[in-house]
Amino acid sequence: MICRSNPTLEELQNSDEYEQIAILEHTEVKEFVMEQLSGDSRRIRGFMVYQLVMILAGLLFATRPIVLAIHGDFHPLYWLIGAVVFSFTLLIFIHELLHLFAFKLTGAPHVKIGGYIRQFIFYAEADQHVLNRKQFIFVALTPLIAVKIITLAGIFFTFHHPAFYFWMFIMSVHSLFCAGDIGMIAFFDRFPDSEIFTFDMRATGQSYFYKKNDNGETFEK
Repeated sequence: MICRSNPTLEELQNSDEYEQIAILEHTEVKEFVMEQLSGDSRRIRGFMVYQLVMILAGLLFATRPIVLAIHGDFHPLYWLIGAVVFSFTLLIFIHELLHLFAFKLTGAPHVKIGGYIRQFIFYAEADQHVLNRKQFIFVALTPLIAVKIITLAGIFFTFHHPAFYFWMFIMSVHSLFCAGDIGMIAFFDRFPDSEIFTFDMRATGQSYFYKKNDNGETFEK
């Protein structure tokens, strides 16, 4: 199901059966994502509620170790500091590594992990590998689901241990890391009845989106 037959690059670019609906410059991905997140789809509303819950939980459980440290118990604070360091170093790499793994499951032969450090944007890129809607959603959501499962397990098994704050902070902050993935999926939601395909082009630093012309739907920029 994950590795299904998609049109080739040549078919997407040269056949009248497909229409190019967007070109995304990788250096402008932040603006693109913000535009998609400003929409009012059910997915966006649901993610915003989830995001709010995670932010409030993160603030609550990041404050408590500080309060406990003031009263002499420093162990929760040590775990919290460890979570902060981990989240903004290894967790970023793990997030993109999970994207890479998901790309590989769709049949991508060459996947690269990179980023724009100044913009704090990181990505996994499958050069010239065509994805359909379901495959793209699978790749986009893999880090969110995998990290959620792992952190919930960590929270469960350390509920009465200071390490609880480590897992809780990671779960909360990782939701922010997933905003870009949800924003990219939201673009597909703008074409609910169409077959959408996308691929990255490393040489141009762009992603291309195509729609199969099967119902006369047009794209408004």
